[in-house]
Amino acid sequence: MKRYLPYVFCLFISLGANFLIAQEVQSDAEPIEFIIERSQPITIDLEEEEEEEETQRKKKKPKKNVYYGIKTKKGYTRVGYGDNTTVEIFHYLKEWIEPDSYVQDIYWFDFRRKKIRNTGTIDKKYGRILHGPYSKIRGGQLVEKGIYYVGTKHGRWVKLDKNDILIDKRKFYKGWPKESLVKFYDDDRKKLKEVIPVVYGEVEGDYYFFHENGEIAVKGQYKYGEKIGRWTEYFDIKLRAKKQIQYKSDPFEERISPYVYREWNRRGQLLYQNSRKNDN
Repeated sequence: MKRYLPYVFCLFISLGANFLIAQEVQSDAEPIEFIIERSQPITIDLEEEEEEEETQRKKKKPKKNVYYGIKTKKGYTRVGYGDNTTVEIFHYLKEWIEPDSYVQDIYWFDFRRKKIRNTGTIDKKYGRILHGPYSKIRGGQLVEKGIYYVGTKHGRWVKLDKNDILIDKRKFYKGWPKESLVKFYDDDRKKLKEVIPVVYGEVEGDYYFFHENGEIAVKGQYKYGEKIGRWTEYFDIKLRAKKQIQYKSDPFEERISPYVYREWNRRGQLLYQNSRKNDN
């Protein structure tokens, strides 16, 4: 046993040295890099989503007026006369499904006004959420075509002129521009962290940052890559405002600098309000 003691002692010294080296390496490392790596923005891969959806549709026998596994009814509107007649053909949900509250434009059919709308509060009694294929025909010519997913634009949307020439093509993923950059809190991409709106390579549209519990943390708007209008910070309690910051209303305006407009405490009590004239 005694003759093995030197080897054991050497082994102990070697392991100890390695442990110290490991500790030194660990202390010099920056774990935040791994967190950043996991939460890097990813571009929504619409083509991949579409291919997967198309594969699922091919596996099953298509059912009439069923899109993305949800039953719909077909409807249409007609306005105008002769060559100026515009017809919209669409589908809407048979049963109510709550749209994504974070998407700004939710499209629905108003039975009282007999028109498609994307503004105002949706009346569940007289309004129906659009879901499924949509087309607009003017004077017998197709001028717009796309598909809705629970009230949001989804997939490819195209606009054509009267000569059947393509004048606009956009891609969406359940209401978000296809180019939007998205961050998640988790590797499974289920806990949304941040949505950076991107259109044609430019940061444009509604920006969101979320608390880890899913509630909105920051909400604001970009135009031509600049923050505009009023941005609101929230506590981790549903839509309980914490602070409002006012930015210029026009991205090319230079006379205004951002300033705190209002601030509240966690109980919702107003702590501060700027006396400057409201810019919105």
